[in-house]
Amino acid sequence: MLIAEPQSMLFEAPLPLQSGASIRGYSLSYETYGTLNADKSNAVLICHALNASHHVAGVYADQPKNLGWWDNMIGPGKSLDTNRFFVIGVNNLGSCFGSTGPMHENPDSGRVYGADFPVVTVEDWVNAQARLLDALGIEQLAAVMGGSLGGMQALSWTLQYPERVKHAVVVASAPNLNAENIAFNEVARRAIVTDPDFHNGHFYAQGVVPKRGLRIARMIGHITYLSDDVMNEKFGRELREAVTHNATGYKYSTQEVEFQIESYLRYQGDKFSEYFDANTYLLITRALDYFDPARAFGGDLSKALARAHCKFLLVSFSTDWRFSPARSREMVKALLDNRRDVSYAEIDAPHGHDAFLLEDSRYMNVVRSYFDNMAHALTKGGVA
Repeated sequence: MLIAEPQSMLFEAPLPLQSGASIRGYSLSYETYGTLNADKSNAVLICHALNASHHVAGVYADQPKNLGWWDNMIGPGKSLDTNRFFVIGVNNLGSCFGSTGPMHENPDSGRVYGADFPVVTVEDWVNAQARLLDALGIEQLAAVMGGSLGGMQALSWTLQYPERVKHAVVVASAPNLNAENIAFNEVARRAIVTDPDFHNGHFYAQGVVPKRGLRIARMIGHITYLSDDVMNEKFGRELREAVTHNATGYKYSTQEVEFQIESYLRYQGDKFSEYFDANTYLLITRALDYFDPARAFGGDLSKALARAHCKFLLVSFSTDWRFSPARSREMVKALLDNRRDVSYAEIDAPHGHDAFLLEDSRYMNVVRSYFDNMAHALTKGGVA
């Protein structure tokens, strides 16, 4: 088993943000796997999704059950082989998993940021990641890779730093959120900010956590990550075994948890509220909303992606209705309009949006083949 070692790097210089604000004295948490080769040409950056972190693969020596969120994809002999590539997982600014975020102290005020933490965007995260790579002495990435919100970051890398990326692997993602997705995010945010324990984002000083809002936000999000088929197959209309029902099969209550799907969602909400920060949830979902590289080009995605020069692999999943295959095909078309080198795989999988995190031999083999070709070119000294 791969043993991961969390690291942290402090950046004193101010980082200008898209909002016009800036942040200084911030830290980024990260992990690396594998060995950087002599000419530093085998680095792969992994960008994380909403509730993930820099802990991408392996386990910690003192936490053998704390498995990296993409461990089925990344590691020795896996699709992204750490025997061949130097993989970097980085935790984004504003997160609650180590990098500077709302729960940390603002060096300018000496108080916890709370709701005063500046709004951050996908572009800001990419700029912060670029600074980390600068500090590690990595001028160009063999690849940048991410799923969902991580895929948006990978796409943004190709636009913000086109000369620093050779390949982009964009999985279960989109060039922007549609109105329905923004609506889901807004309902989740309202659940949090209307929780009496939220205290306008300064709940830390009150010694409380808006767990009720976080629970509801997670329940809403989790519904969107699963497909209708998966929910029906796993839960259907099954009632909880522990509940005593009358002869009709129902307890006839508007407040009790009766169905298995209700129990599952409440479990997911309870678990989430114990480890995720409410202000972080607001920041990250808003970054999702704001991402739209075509906006500056009158909505023309082809014009927006003309800046990208690298090769691309895009992957989508048939039952992913939150980031549907149609959104990936938009990106494919825009890249082909610019005559870019694009590979595309649309996997017929039943798991919904969560499919990008799950084991599927077709999906894993597509990614493996792509990185195998890249590794072969690096070994031969050719252009990967």
